[in-house]
Amino acid sequence: MVKRSALAGISDLFIALGSAVAVSSAIEAGRKPKARHLSNLGIDPRAFDKIGR
Repeated sequence: MVKRSALAGISDLFIALGSAVAVSSAIEAGRKPKARHLSNLGIDPRAFDKIGR
């Protein structure tokens, strides 16, 4: 099992929060979020594209 430092965990937290803000902002503006941000949140970008409005 690989041990991770506390700094790596904090880094992952900031990446997830940043992606959540980016996805939220894109959706509110009526734009498609970047696949990278969706993937960071555990959302399949192809499945997201299939969601209807």
